[in-house]
Order: sequence, then C-alpha cells, then structure tokens
Amino acid sequence: MEQGQIVTTGREKISLTESSRFDQLLEHIELIAALLSGLFIFIGWLSSQWNHETISMTFYLVAFIIGGYAKAKEGILDTVKNKELNVEMLMVFAAIGSAVIGYWTEGAILIFIFSLSGALETYTMNKSQKEISSLLDIQPETATKIIQGREEVIHVSLLKVGDQIIVKPGERIPADGMIIKGTTTIDESTISGESIPVTKGIQAEIFAGTMNVNGSVIVKVTKHANETVFQKIIALVQSAQSEKSPSQLFIERFEGVYVKIVLLVVLLMLVVPHFLFDWSWNTTFYRAMILLVVASPCALVASIMPATLSAISNGARNGILFKGGVHLEALSHVKAIAFDKTGTLTKGKPEVTDIIVRTGVDTKNLLHTIASIENRSNHPLAHAIVDYWKKAHDQPLLQPEKIEDIPGWGLKGWLHHQEWWIGKKDFVGKDALAFENGRAMELEREGKTIVYIKDSIGIVAAIGLQDIVRKEAKHALTLLKNEGVQTVMLTGDSKNTAKNIAQQSNIDEYIAECLPETKVTSLKNLKDKYGVVAMVGDGVNDAPALATANIGIAMGEGSDVAMETADVVLMKNDLSRIAEAIRLSKKMNRIIKQNIIFSLTVILLLITSNFLQFLNLPLGVVGHEGSTILVILNGLRCLRG
Repeated sequence: MEQGQIVTTGREKISLTESSRFDQLLEHIELIAALLSGLFIFIGWLSSQWNHETISMTFYLVAFIIGGYAKAKEGILDTVKNKELNVEMLMVFAAIGSAVIGYWTEGAILIFIFSLSGALETYTMNKSQKEISSLLDIQPETATKIIQGREEVIHVSLLKVGDQIIVKPGERIPADGMIIKGTTTIDESTISGESIPVTKGIQAEIFAGTMNVNGSVIVKVTKHANETVFQKIIALVQSAQSEKSPSQLFIERFEGVYVKIVLLVVLLMLVVPHFLFDWSWNTTFYRAMILLVVASPCALVASIMPATLSAISNGARNGILFKGGVHLEALSHVKAIAFDKTGTLTKGKPEVTDIIVRTGVDTKNLLHTIASIENRSNHPLAHAIVDYWKKAHDQPLLQPEKIEDIPGWGLKGWLHHQEWWIGKKDFVGKDALAFENGRAMELEREGKTIVYIKDSIGIVAAIGLQDIVRKEAKHALTLLKNEGVQTVMLTGDSKNTAKNIAQQSNIDEYIAECLPETKVTSLKNLKDKYGVVAMVGDGVNDAPALATANIGIAMGEGSDVAMETADVVLMKNDLSRIAEAIRLSKKMNRIIKQNIIFSLTVILLLITSNFLQFLNLPLGVVGHEGSTILVILNGLRCLRG
C-alpha cells in the first residue's frame, strides 16, 4: 500500500455503522427519556388505581428521575455558571413541592410535559443544523493527489495550494481550483443554484462540493480546505445559529429578574394568605406550588429561539445565509435598499447590443474581420465582441498579420494586407460624430459604450455595448416595491448610463458617478431619509458601503471581502431572494409577537385563576406546559414556505 493511502476494512465499516446508529439514538435521547417518563407515569397511575401505593410512588419516582434529569442538570449547571436561578430550577422546585404535599401524579406530569417541551426545543436545534450536515455530506473528505506521476488518496485537509489532484467522472470536486488538463461538464447547482451543467476546460475555475459529471480532469488547488466557498457557507450558518437576536437577549435578561420575582412571591404566598385570608397551611402551600408552576416563564422563554432558528434554517435551505438572528430580525424594518450596479443589478460584463454598419458593407464579413482582430486583445470590450461572433457563427476566426495595441485608445490591426482601426471615437477620427447621421452618438447618449471601426476609406461601423441588466432584476425590484421598500441604485457610471439602467431595471431612483467614499456618504444620507437601509453589493469597492448600511447584503459570486463584510449572503445570486428574506423576517417577527402575547396572556390567566382558587394543580400543569409546547410548534412554522 502506498504511503498516505486511505483504506477502510469491513470491520471498520461495521464499527462506523454502529457508531452512526448510536449517534442517531443520542439525537433523540431527550424525546426517548420524555416518552419513557410518560410510560412510567401511566404505570404508576394504574398501580395507584389498584391501591399499590408503594409501587405507584416507585414508578413516579423513576419518571421524575428519567424525565427530569436532562432539564435538572441543565438548570443546575446554568445556575452554577451564571450564579442566577433559571426557569429549569423553578420547574424542579415545583415538581419536588408537588411530591412533598402528596401530588405525585401532578408533579410527574409536570416533569413529563416539561421534558417533552425540552425535546421539542432540541428537535428545533437539530433541524436548524440539518443545512450544515447536508453541506458537510456534499463536501468530500478525501482527494486523489498526483505525486510524481502516481495517485494517492489523502484527506482534503492535507491539500495545499499548488497541489495537483485528479477528479474522475461522477466524483465531487474536493477543493477549489483551476483545471490544468482535460475538459468536463460540471453540475454547479450546489453553489450557483443553476440546474444546467456547465462545460469547463483548461484554466476554468471549479469549486469544492460541485459534481464532475462526465470527464476526467487534473486540477491545480487554489485554496486551502478551510477557505473554500463551501467552508464559508458552513461558517456563516454556524455563526448565524450562535448569534442571538435583540429580542432573545432581552428575554434572557428579563428571565433572570422574573425568576427572582416569582420565587419572592412564592415565598410570600407560603405565609401571607394563611394570616390574611385565613387559608389552611395545606391550602396555602398547595396554592404556592401552583403559583410556582404557572408563573414560570417557560412559554415566554421559548417564544423566540425556536422561531429564529427555524427561519435561519429556512433561509439557508433557499440560498439566503443570515449571519445572525439580529440581521434576520432587522430585515423586516428595512425601508430602502441601495444596489450597486455592476455585478449586482447587471451581469458585470459588457455585451453587444447594437451594430451600425456603413451602407453597402456586408455585416457578416465585417464582423468576422473585427472579431479576428479583437481576439488578440485582452480588453473586456474586445472579449464581448469576440463572444458575440462565436455565439452567432461557427466560422473560425482569422489570423491577423500584425496587431498594434494603443493602451487607453484601441487597436490597429492588419488583415489581408488591409489596415483597420478599432477603438474610441477620438482614436478613429472626427468622422465618428457624423457617422450614419449621428446614430452612434444617439447610442452613446443612451449610456452605451461605443467601439468605432475604421478602414482605409473611413468609419465603417460602430458597435454599441452595455453591461446587461440581470434577467431577474426587474422582477426582484417589483417584489420589493410590493413589500413597500424604496429601491436606489449607486453607480460610478455616468448619468446617462445610470438613467438607462434604472429605466431597464425599474428602479425608483439612482445616484451616478459614485466613488467608494461617495457611496458611503450617499448611504448615510439615505439612512437619514428612510431610517433602516440595506445595501446590496458584490465587489471589494462595495465593502465600505456594506459596512455602513444597517444591513449589508452580498452576492454569493461576489468578492470574499464583500461576503465577509455583509450581514446576509445570497448564495444563488438571485435578487428575488431579497424579497423572500424580507417576507421571512416579517413572518418570524409576527410569530414571535404571537408567541409573546399568547404566553403572557396564559401566565396572567393562570395566576389570576390560582388566586381566586379556580385552578387545581393538574390544570395548572397542563395550561402552563401546554402553552410552552404550543409556542414551540408555532415557531416551527418558520421552517415552511
């Protein structure tokens, strides 16, 4: 066996399978404990009906221990760590108090329902982790590295920048890199959301986690395993799940104060009613225990976190990554969104939109000549013209005899012993202004970039190019308007270009000729005007503006700096996801409000009923713990849609 090769034996596979089953069992351990507790309570109740009190109490005691262990441990550890009592401790005190006064059944039921609500909370946490688990499953653990002509299977963490790996048909790509040998078709739906596979050849960029469909390629690694796009996605989701929203932080601070107040009132309840209302000691203690149960803010505490985690999971599943609940919560308050133009509203590269040819000249032959000369240039406008020719015609390009590049102006090319000038109007001559009755100048006024072509006679053609608006941009902006959001475009382009793009994309207003620092100033002005403002961008120059906005939104195909600076990342580069994110934020905040109002109402109703002696302990337990389960289930609605 070659050094470093990874081999899994049959015995190891069985061990891994058993380990996997054990891990699955651990995931549901809280639910299993809660159900076992319920079973022992039922057996204890049956035993009491048959007058076997000792057996009944034994089963109740077992139900206490099995059902209450997880929550009691959590409560004790949190109390020791934070030096403050919490809701879990209130439940433990209430259950013990119920047993002390002989209400074993009620105390056991309290523990059962409390453990069941805890299992539901754990389910929510596990559900929110599924997106990370699915991503980790997609990311391969091993790679086939080429070392001195031989293949060696190693762990992806051992790959270094510059290593060469081979990716065979049907394998997932283990690292971000560049193809240096071979051609293949790659399914990039896990990164871009685009379902149609893309054909890629030498020097093409590929991403970890995408699927190599049909070709064998050799790839040069360009990023460390912990710097790949997939690892960034995982890090973003993990960060989002650990960061708490303002509402959650408020509830946690409120919980500490509230628990102290409840315990103080319960202590007073143990003494005052006996002397003030002439209650018996048994009644006083009984009502104090009911108060301890019903006044605990379990439902209130559970009103926010399950809903927030569910919403973050929903977003991650749909390609919207939130870097924390605070950003998700704030998104519903956005009144205006500023968009960068290039690469955000537009595709980020110019395309040919208009061709004006001198009367009497064959357009196809002329374009063939222009594309053949421009093929020798690295300028983006030249690439656009060449791409336009290749998409329309299968005819191979010609080889110019000579090319002379004049930086900042254009090209001179000689083809078939004829000289051609291609570039700006000042480069080709004053005749450009009058070419074809000034039609080219009309295109320029529309904000398009014009490339002029001149032969030995004079101006022979003018080609209009423009950064094309993304197909989904207009629809996405319409969706935002339906949500009552004002849309603004910030661009460094001229006013004519900005106006043209604004009209095409149906944006409300635009600010042209922006430098990175003026984008920041413009955003500050928008914040003064509208209040909460978001910024959508993709480039390094957008990072200051993304940081200045209340909420920064980065395109997934954008620069690393933009993704790191932003609060929300659109992994599928679909602008319509912004409106979806706002709707998700509104839904989450609406559910949280419902939960808080409902939980507070139930607590007040149960406390009042207890003081009026309308409420017994079983109903108090069911009312209190039932409301906790209901708010958790209501929060899980954020997983849908």
